[in-house]
Parts: sequence; structure tokens; C-alpha cells
Amino acid sequence: MFHRIAALIKKEFYAVLRDPKSRKLVFVAPFMMLLIFSFAIIMDVKDASMGVLNLDEGDIGQQFTSFFSGSPTFTKVFQLEGIDDIKRVIDNQEAIMVLHIPEDFSKKLITGKPVTVQVILDGRKTNAANIVNGYAAAIAGNFGMEFMKRSPAWNTAESENPRINISPRFLFNPNLDYLWFTLPILLVILTQMLSLMVSGLSIARERELGTFEQLLVSPLSSTEIIIGKAVPSVCIAFGEGVVIHLIAINLFKIPFSGNILLLALSILIFAMSITGVGLFISSLSNTQQQAFLGAFTFMVPSVLLSGFAAPIENMPSGLQNLTYLNPIRHMISISLGLYLKNTPIEYIYSELCWLSGIATVTLTFATLLFKKKTQ
Repeated sequence: MFHRIAALIKKEFYAVLRDPKSRKLVFVAPFMMLLIFSFAIIMDVKDASMGVLNLDEGDIGQQFTSFFSGSPTFTKVFQLEGIDDIKRVIDNQEAIMVLHIPEDFSKKLITGKPVTVQVILDGRKTNAANIVNGYAAAIAGNFGMEFMKRSPAWNTAESENPRINISPRFLFNPNLDYLWFTLPILLVILTQMLSLMVSGLSIARERELGTFEQLLVSPLSSTEIIIGKAVPSVCIAFGEGVVIHLIAINLFKIPFSGNILLLALSILIFAMSITGVGLFISSLSNTQQQAFLGAFTFMVPSVLLSGFAAPIENMPSGLQNLTYLNPIRHMISISLGLYLKNTPIEYIYSELCWLSGIATVTLTFATLLFKKKTQ
């Protein structure tokens, strides 16, 4: 059995590597997309959540907070109990920003002195955090103008606009380098694309070239054929993922603070889960064009529901639950955690369990569908 599977694996590698179009798909397209997407992808902010740690005992601190809760930018504003809650809510992505109002906030404004307010932002969402920081500065400026109009301390000719300085601090990405956020996600997206394309075209290519019947009359069983089709896809996707990781840390100088073996294991399981989807699509397709359209139909919504384009917590509850079945959602969480936070395995264990379960289900269903289609 192992000799038969090895022969089919060798045939699959030859089919991919000897075809000029397949070589371009595997070796040229991912790296062109890596270079283009690294600088071209731009995010936007929508329905941001923020926490507030208000240490000021006066009413002015509450009024300042109400300016944020009344803004259309922040649809969810909640209070924190202490300093220790700041890192927790940012780490768990409960809020993109925490507003830290100092004890002397009201006192300084009443006496006509400038005051500094700190905002702590999630540096993993680089573009969104930068935009939110700008919103916070604008809201603080508007509050200062309103306060000056109604405060006697500022109604003198020599008074200037009360300065409420915003002091930003970005957790997990202190320099707010956008590539720190983009490259770990591109590693996941490009790995998915390769795995999906190579596996999705494999069985459809046999049908289109007229070699599918020869494969069926060979000594290989249906399970052995699926294994032989899956292994090259997983190997190619895993290898490309490793190369992209090396490019990210060496060419783009993206810091990697996590466990490299844990990242490798995650990429391998992720590639297996996507390969199962690709083989399922390929088993349904009669031509490579149909397989390509099927793969594209799966890939676009999977990326949109991954949290890459918009935060998952801002989606409708039904879509939020649906994203748990999306392997790219779990792999993006693992990738960002290992690159930027050195997340230990106990915190990403649930993500690995989801990926393993999805891989088992997709490969099993692909095998069952292939057996049904060949009976």
C-alpha cells in the first residue's frame, strides 16, 4: 500500500511541477501577492469597542467619558475596575482602546492647567489602532472647546483652548509598524490559497485530461488516492508557509517572539484542513475551471469572516458563531499570537483543537464523497 501511495504522490508532484501554469501558481503568484498586499491592503475602523478606567472623582471625568460613548465611532463603552484590567481586555480583544483618565483630571481643567490622558491601544490591529487614536484626539479637542465655553476659569482673554493631551501607548506593536500586522496574516492567506488551489485542481485535472479512469482501475483504493492527492498539497503549502515566514523575519524584519515548532505544527494542521476542503471541491468538479470557481467561492467569504477585514466581535451573532467553522479564523489568531505576543500553547490549545477537528471532518467528507462519485 505504501509503495502505491508513494507512486501516486510522486505523480502528483510531477503533475504540479512540470506544468508551466502550475509552477507559476505555486512559485510566482504567492510572492508577488506577498509584496503587493504588504503595502496595498488598507483597513478601516467600524463599530469600535473601548474600555474606560476613570480614576477622576469629579463630574468632569464622567462628562469627558460621555463624549466618547456619544460618538458613533465607539458603539460599546464599558468601565474597568483597575489597572490590571487594561492588559486583559486588550489581550482578549474585548476592546481596541482603553481610555485612562488620571486622578487630577477635573482639578487641572478647573484650575486652567493642561492635562494628559493616556489611551492604550491594540497594536495588533495597526491601522485600526492608528485611526482610533486620531478619533480620540479629535474627541478630546471637541471636549476641550465645549469645556472652555462653559467654564469661568477659561473665560478670560488670555486663556487658550484647554489642552487635553492624548498620550497613546500601543500594546504588542509599540512602534505601530503596519507590516507587523499584515505579514503574519498574509502567511495564513497565502498558505490557504496554495493548499486550496493545488488540492482543488488535482482530481478535476485527472477528469479533464482523461486520466481519471486509469487512476480508478489502478490497484489504489479510494482512500489511498485521497491520501496521494492530499500529501503533495499539504507539503507544498507547508513549504511555502515556511518560506514566507523566513521572508517575513529576514527581509521585512518582522519580530517573531513565539515557538517556531508550534507555528510549524499549526501551519501543518491548517494546510490539512484546507486540503480537505480543496479535495471536496475537486471531487464535485468535472473541469479545472469548475474547481477554480469553487475554490474562489470558498476563499473569499472565508477571508472576510476571518477577522482580517472586520473585527469578528462586531459581526452579527449568527456570523460570529459561523466563524468557528472557518479554519482561517483560528490560524490568524494563532499566527498573530505567536508573532507579536509569544502566546504559550495553553492559550492557543482551543484554536489547535478547532483546526484539528476541521481537518478531520473535511478530509473524511472528501474521502466519502470521492468514494461515492467513483462507485
